[in-house]
Amino acid sequence: MDEAQKSRLFELADLIAAVGRQIHASKEGMTTESWTALDIAVMRYIDRNPGTSARAAADATQQISSNFSRALRGLERKGFVHRETDQEDARRVRLYPTARAQENLRRLHDLWSDLLDGVVSDQDEVDATIATLRRMEAGLAEKARKWRDSPEAAPRKA
Repeated sequence: MDEAQKSRLFELADLIAAVGRQIHASKEGMTTESWTALDIAVMRYIDRNPGTSARAAADATQQISSNFSRALRGLERKGFVHRETDQEDARRVRLYPTARAQENLRRLHDLWSDLLDGVVSDQDEVDATIATLRRMEAGLAEKARKWRDSPEAAPRKA
């Protein structure tokens, strides 16, 4: 990769991070709960994958089990996640968002939609940006999975 491409990709990552900070800051005052980046990642995954296992959610959020477990316990204490025993295998537990989590997500949906309204108004541009960001998220997740499964990452798996 040449230096010009490196600079463009750095600027893209920097702008995504800056926009993310602006969006994240907009939810201040929406709730009295404090949310870490890990809480948000775990809740996002459970919202999008109700009935997931803790292991699948930990892998998807790229967390070691102890950090993931701590975040999950915190979300349970706050009333955003509940566990249910798997009907087919009582040794497994499934994770589900609660009604409180769904209400929180609805408020966040309204807040962020209002925040971006008028900032990007061309529907084709919005659709293209969504498609690009989805491809980026999937590509980054795949890179992370390949790294975790590589021999170089083996010492970190402990």
